[in-house]
Amino acid sequence: MSTSDFIASGIRTIKLEAEAVSELTDRIDTNFEQACRLILQCQGRVIVTGMGKSGHIGRKIAATLASTGTPAFFVHPGEASHGDLGMITRTDVVIAISSSGSTNEVVTLLPLIKRLGIPLISMTGNRESPLGKAADAWLDINVGKEACPLDLAPTTSTTVTLVMGDALAIALLEAKGFTAEDFAFSHPGGALGRKLLLKVEDVMHSGESLPRVGEQTALRHALLEMTEKGFGMTTVVNDNDELLGVFTDGDLRRALDNAVDINTATVAQVMTRNCKTISKDILAAEALGIMESTKITALVVEDHQHPIGVLHMHDILRAGIV
Repeated sequence: MSTSDFIASGIRTIKLEAEAVSELTDRIDTNFEQACRLILQCQGRVIVTGMGKSGHIGRKIAATLASTGTPAFFVHPGEASHGDLGMITRTDVVIAISSSGSTNEVVTLLPLIKRLGIPLISMTGNRESPLGKAADAWLDINVGKEACPLDLAPTTSTTVTLVMGDALAIALLEAKGFTAEDFAFSHPGGALGRKLLLKVEDVMHSGESLPRVGEQTALRHALLEMTEKGFGMTTVVNDNDELLGVFTDGDLRRALDNAVDINTATVAQVMTRNCKTISKDILAAEALGIMESTKITALVVEDHQHPIGVLHMHDILRAGIV
């Protein structure tokens, strides 16, 4: 094959599958609505099953459902006939996937599913197949032609099945009012989860780590506090431990430029008043946005005018927020 042949083959495959996916819009009908309602009414889990390539797609559909607020898992139909059927309870819903609708391993489960009296959602390309006839809701995944030139390898059909599963998962997500925070709770180990769950109080420095000096503290002593705590700044408080402002590396440079005597000056003479503060309850990602917009690297965490912590940009980076 020449270079042009490879390119033409790739384009042809994409067009065939895109056309098949586009045709799905006409099949989002009362059966699709019924499938959604059966799952929403389910008191147990959604059990997805399928053989071969349909099984691989079924695993992905189950994973998508589970991560978007619909408890689901995949059961291999072959294993189900040898003990794994015990995973399915009377409170569950089954989604059975088979392009032909007559895959032996899946069809074998039908009497058992009906005996349990649980709803069956079938994803098949043939309404008159055993799976199609047995379904409480039939989702049509028929395709005119596989992208495979032999019309044998599951290609277009698996793509269409996956898209139908996505459509089902998103419809359920919206019906349940599933939020970004809900999604994050299902993905606590990922960057998205950290962005949506990690709050300032989870990464801030507090207690003895918080740099703090009084407004009448000698400038040289404030420098020692800054150096010891290592944030390039210190909070400045009054006798009631109420926040008055901050003294930073930038304030020190400006004091030196103005020929201030660091041996005799007090913090009150060179500090920055009305400094930017944040609450411990906001997201760390939001605090990062504040730092970026104000071009500062540390924020004081304040609670009812009292400094309770300090958050440095390095803390957010270490936490994996970005």
